[in-house]
Amino acid sequence: MHYLVTGHTGFKGAWLAMWLASEGHQVSGLALDPIPGALFEQANVSNVLKHDLRGDIRDLAVVQNALATTQPDVVFHLAAQPLVRESYQDPRGTIETNVIGTMNLLSAVAETPSVKAHIVITTDKVYKNIDQIWGYKEIDPLGGDDPYSASKAMADILTQSWIKSFGGPSTAIARAGNVIGGGDVSKDRLFPDLLNAYLSGQAPVLRYPGAVRPWQHVLDCLNGYLKLSEALLKGNGQGEWNFGPETSSFVNVGDVATYVKEIIGESAPNWTTTGEPQPHEANLLALDARKAELELNWHNKLSFKESLKWTVDWQVAVNGGESASEVCHRQLQNFTQVS
Repeated sequence: MHYLVTGHTGFKGAWLAMWLASEGHQVSGLALDPIPGALFEQANVSNVLKHDLRGDIRDLAVVQNALATTQPDVVFHLAAQPLVRESYQDPRGTIETNVIGTMNLLSAVAETPSVKAHIVITTDKVYKNIDQIWGYKEIDPLGGDDPYSASKAMADILTQSWIKSFGGPSTAIARAGNVIGGGDVSKDRLFPDLLNAYLSGQAPVLRYPGAVRPWQHVLDCLNGYLKLSEALLKGNGQGEWNFGPETSSFVNVGDVATYVKEIIGESAPNWTTTGEPQPHEANLLALDARKAELELNWHNKLSFKESLKWTVDWQVAVNGGESASEVCHRQLQNFTQVS
């Protein structure tokens, strides 16, 4: 089986490419160059790829060429501008990447007969957020109060309308968010900031210590994507799907920082908070993933605290001199053995 992963130089994309390759599949990718220090570079992910294509998904010709070159069986569309704070600085670029880029993929996939299944990755932030304490279900209304959330809701609605209007290969939408794991170096994300601060003996500075998020390990999230692709290949699974953790993983940012400090050790300094005004971000956001649990036989294998420990252990091992590739493959192997 040949898989094309857009956004393969990003955090989730790099993990997904390594996982697919470890199972003996051919894997190709289309993405921008990785950011400095990215997992893609640390783990030498290019070594496992059949085609390592670079280009901007906002350019239809680039996307069409990637599909024509690779002729994949399955397409995972992860390429995106994924940061809320960045979307305030570049709203046009965010919307063009996340909406026009998705339309380009949908169009190019429809023109490629080899494709049997297509999964479009959006986010938990597509939902119209009313700070409800229970998780959002796939049938709940979509919305977006910031440019990033709005752009992903647009991409989600676009994909739904495309499927109904034009058909094509089996297509599904996967919604997840706040994944954590080794190798994430993205700007303005909690875990890279926490680990960089704690492991260098500094106090992390939190923007929203009271904000609640559904923390999930990247491998649990990707396991959902893979189970969804398997369903699509069997003729099932079309529609929208949530992949989120159980309610015990709905933890506020301040408590997460405290737990990470405990894992690293008592010598780590206490976190602090900034008094500066910050752009709007959702205060409470959670998903209801019972549909995936019931219909795809998917569940999170790692608990909240296990997810934290795996993330910290990855960074400690790499800081200690072990290669990122070796640590990733050990965690992939260990994950597959967890029931």
